[in-house]
Amino acid sequence: MAGRAPQEIDAIISKSGDWRGETLSRLRGIVLGAGPAVVEEVKWRKPSRPEGVPVWSLDGIVCIGEMLKNAVRLTFPKGAQMKDPKKLFNARLDSSSVRAIDFREGERVPEAALRALILEAVGLNT
Repeated sequence: MAGRAPQEIDAIISKSGDWRGETLSRLRGIVLGAGPAVVEEVKWRKPSRPEGVPVWSLDGIVCIGEMLKNAVRLTFPKGAQMKDPKKLFNARLDSSSVRAIDFREGERVPEAALRALILEAVGLNT
């Protein structure tokens, strides 16, 4: 399945046709640029979301990308274990394990700080 994942994620992104697709595409580039060995996958296909969900992994899930109604969310399964010196995490803060970042329309993506979080997530897996 990982062999088709990049094309499937392209399809998920293009399906949105709005700022959310552009934002997810940009976030995807940052994730892949931060960890060149990171693998793209599509997981959790279900009737309500037959296209599945983009996932980036390296010895475990690094982060998950989702287009919500009013945001694009990057979820880090081990986020509660991570340092967040730039305070990027703004969602799922009550979880004992997961943390997420919601990016809203027009918001600037703090690339350097996000890249550092991605590298830390990779480090927790490897």
